[in-house]
Amino acid sequence: MIDQEAVLRRYARAVEDAHTTLTELDQRSGDGDFGDNLRGGLRAALTRFDKGGTSAFGALGEVFLDEVGGTSGPLLGLLFTEIARALDSGAGFADGAGAGLTAIQRVGEARVGDRTLVDALAPAVDALVTGGPVEAANAARAGADRTALLRARMGRASYVGDRAKGAPDPGAVGIALFFWAAAAVASPEADLPAPA
Repeated sequence: MIDQEAVLRRYARAVEDAHTTLTELDQRSGDGDFGDNLRGGLRAALTRFDKGGTSAFGALGEVFLDEVGGTSGPLLGLLFTEIARALDSGAGFADGAGAGLTAIQRVGEARVGDRTLVDALAPAVDALVTGGPVEAANAARAGADRTALLRARMGRASYVGDRAKGAPDPGAVGIALFFWAAAAVASPEADLPAPA
């Protein structure tokens, strides 16, 4: 069973460390608020979790659905909510991540290759089917890195053309950081470098 609290706290620290990078990436492809939104959401989720009454991933889902703006806020909220729901029902982390991907694609319609967070999430979900958190983290990071080569076909970045090319999509990096945090908690001996 995954240690939700440890993952939440590790993810929050990783995003604090990567805040400047995430902001700079989003300035190339969007309005530059992704780093603030992700960091603010994680801070609020920690506060909500520390007050009690919900699981760590439940707090993440609630905060990102209800309080975090931007394009990615509600999508991340769907992912975290589905993972929390799966874990609460006795299903696995992989089941929740897969359900989250399905929900995100149902709402946003993005596919791999569109230069969105799906480019990191879909490979991570695939890796969880046959592997574990380390494989998922590596797949998410590789997927995020590949977005640097892509022209955006969805979201705000689609309006800036080739200007965003050469740097990874910030949402995909945010997803890679989440799976890195899960791997760092589940398999600390793997000593994976953070994606950003």
